[in-house]
Parts: sequence; structure tokens; C-alpha cells
Amino acid sequence: MSETYSGIRESRPKRYNDLGTTGINAELDYKKGCLKKADRSFAQGLQCQQINSMAALMSLEDSVFIAHSPQGCVGCTSMAVDQYRVGQAHRGVKHIKNPRIIVSNLDQNNVIFGGEEKLKKAVEDAVERYQPKLIFVFASCASGIIGDDMDAIVKEIQKDTKALIIPIHCEGFKSKICASGFDAAFISIHKYILKQEKLKKQEGLVNLFAPVSISYADQVEMERMLSLLGLRVNYIPFYSSLEKMKEIPAAQASTSICKVFADEFMKTLYEDYDIPYSHTVMPIGVRNTDIWFRGIAGVVGKEKEAREIIEREHKRILPLVESIKNRLKGKRVFICGGTGRSFAAAALIDDFGMELVGLETPTYDEDAQADIEYLNTIHPDFVIDIANMQPFEQVNLVKKLRPDVFIGVPEWAAKLGIPTTHVLDMKRPTMGYDGLLFLGNKIADQLENPGFNIKLSQHIKLPYKDSWYQEDAFKYIIGGE
Repeated sequence: MSETYSGIRESRPKRYNDLGTTGINAELDYKKGCLKKADRSFAQGLQCQQINSMAALMSLEDSVFIAHSPQGCVGCTSMAVDQYRVGQAHRGVKHIKNPRIIVSNLDQNNVIFGGEEKLKKAVEDAVERYQPKLIFVFASCASGIIGDDMDAIVKEIQKDTKALIIPIHCEGFKSKICASGFDAAFISIHKYILKQEKLKKQEGLVNLFAPVSISYADQVEMERMLSLLGLRVNYIPFYSSLEKMKEIPAAQASTSICKVFADEFMKTLYEDYDIPYSHTVMPIGVRNTDIWFRGIAGVVGKEKEAREIIEREHKRILPLVESIKNRLKGKRVFICGGTGRSFAAAALIDDFGMELVGLETPTYDEDAQADIEYLNTIHPDFVIDIANMQPFEQVNLVKKLRPDVFIGVPEWAAKLGIPTTHVLDMKRPTMGYDGLLFLGNKIADQLENPGFNIKLSQHIKLPYKDSWYQEDAFKYIIGGE
């Protein structure tokens, strides 16, 4: 990363992580400079940096992942572990394995006396058990509060270790914007793997950055589309390797599937390795897929070819989209997802003639503003909840708005009896032209077969009093006025 960027997303101007408003008000307040930093007097949870740093790298080949933390800190990696196993099956791996995770298991004594010896022991165990090429050491809130000098410890151990040991400073308390965890991982990749070493450019090679939440079907679709432009993909860091990571500086250009996953890192690659990049939208839906495809085509000088390809793809898929639209037109939708994915999905539903009534996402920034300005032209009245893991706000809004379908992580809305579709689907297609068709049919199928969620709501009670549903969903957001 460039020296001016700390890896903490709040250090960039006009980034907000606590907000409850409407689409129209958000657009106007941002333009007038009226949005201010806010907080919550009550918060139900928070996605931390360590989780995102670990999930971003957990499928790298020949690697061990050491969490210098209490044991409970790695509980949320279960999603990444599941996706890693499923991804192996989709890629034809016969003998499926788990990622190699070691926890230093900091306890109360370590908080008082330090945890350096436990970290050294964890690295020794990693080398002895697995003989890896890469060892990633992830900081935590506990190790950060203790003040363990992770860099010095790693530097000392590295002298006697063949494996490359990479410390990642992803202490959870550093940032409330969970995407900062991605930046922490890329900062360390830049420092310890790329090392400012310049490589000869490979014509047609494109870095395609992808997070853990992208299915193999989506990878295949993105690679298919880029191959139509004569481009070869270096798909990183998901299911990547040390060798592929070292190849990053040789690329002709960079792009990312997720809008917020590698945006800061691509800026650094441009500054340090002269690699131009495309930063547009997440390729969900016809409009966004067109924009994403034209973006990378423009960077590599193939705009004409892209126009011809898009025209062919539209002839193939638009009649099929229209048939799905007949099943979904007029249905009201609430969307919850990451900043790039939720706004992209909100644009997607216009392909099917659906109405956006609510949107929840972790961050509001300049990119979100551009998306909101577009959404306000097609959806005149919808609620925005800028929230990092605050389900009590979500269920309040969903209960009041009563959408026909919920798109996003489904656990809470499903228990309200509402048909749900998972836009963060790491096992099935959602991206590109082909992913659009699958996702549209999936939404329609859920709407036409809501029995499971209805029965679920009859037997499961959410942990909130009835009085909460009568309250203002945003009553605990303070400041920002």
C-alpha cells in the first residue's frame, strides 16, 4: 500500500458506518456535506478486521494461518472453512481438506504477562506439522492491547525458518469498517511477497481480485467473459498460491469482482507497479455487468470488442430475463449485503421490474453515493440502514416494511416468514450474464414456494420484545446531526 494509507478505512474522508435514513435524504445530505460521523449507544455485534483478513486468504495453497488471539476469535471463520471445502469439490479436488488454522490461545495470564512465547510455539508447530511455504500470523484485539511486537517476533523466527512468515495487523478495534480487514491483508502481501520487485509485463494478463464469497460458478463466468477479450486471468487471492501472488506485478491491468475488496490495493499497484485498474461496480445484473465489462475493456484498449460482445450477450439473455420478469414484476424487496454487493443487487432487481423498499449495508462512501444517485432514479422511496452486523435494526425494518422477498443473509428475515434468497451465495452463481438468470429464477422459486419460511416463523421466536417493533429502528444511532 502507499505510505499515505494506514489500512484503516475511516482515515479516508467521507466514509460513514452508522446511519439510518432514506435514499433521497442520503443523496442530498452527502452532496450538501451534512453527513457526519455517528455511533450507536447500543450495538448487537460487529464484524471485525481479523475475520475478513483470515477469510480473504484462507484458501491459499501451502499455507498455515495462525490467529494470535483467544480461541473464540476464530469462530467466525467457519464460513470461510465451509466455502473452502465446497470450492474444492466444485474444482474437482478428490481429497478435500480443511484449511490449516492454529490459534495461539491467549488467556488471562497472557493479557498480563504477554503472549510472545505462545506465538513462537504456534509458528514452531506450524513448521513441524505442515512444512508450509507461507505462514500468516493474524493479530487480534487481545494481542494488540497486550502490545506484543508481532513484527519483531516474526523477524526473529524468520531467520531459522524456510517458510515465509507474514504478520497481518488486523486488530479488530482499529476500524469499524469491516473492509479494513481486506486492506490489512493486502498491505502485508505488498510488503512481504511483492517487495517492490518489478517484473516484465505479460501481455493480456489481468489480476482479478476475488473475496471468499464468490462461487466457483461466478469465477468461471468472469473468466469466460474476460477470455472473450483475449485476456488471461490471475485469480487472486482466493484459491491462489505463492507463485500466483508473486505474478501480480506482471499483469497488464487489474480489476476486482467485489467493488470494495481490493480497491485500495489496486491503487497501490498502479502507484508502485504502473498497473492500471478498473474500479466500477460488482457485476450483478445486466446494467452492472455491462459497466464492469466495459470498465476492464477500456483499461486494456478493447472497447470496440466489448461493445460487440455485450450486444451478443444481450441477444442471448434478455429474452430469458423478460420471462423471469413476468414472475417477479411489482414484488417489493429488502436487500442486505456488503457495500458492493447490496447496491449491485438493488440495481439488479430493476431487471425484473421489482421495487426496492429497504437496503442495509455496512458503509456509506463516495462509491455508495454514486450508486444511490442511480437507485433514486428508479426506486423513489426506500429506507437505508448503514449497519455492520446490527440484526435488531434489520428485523425492526423488515417487520414494518413487510417486503415480498428478502435478498441477503437470510437467518433473521426467514424467521419472520418472508421468502429469502441469499445474494452472498458462495456455492451458486450470482455474477455476470449467466449468474443473473440463475439468481432471478431462484428469487422467483422462493416467492412461489414460501412454505418453509412460513412454517419456520410459526415455530421460532426472535429474541426481541414486541415493543421493539413499535420503536424507531434507528433510535440507538447517536450523533451525525
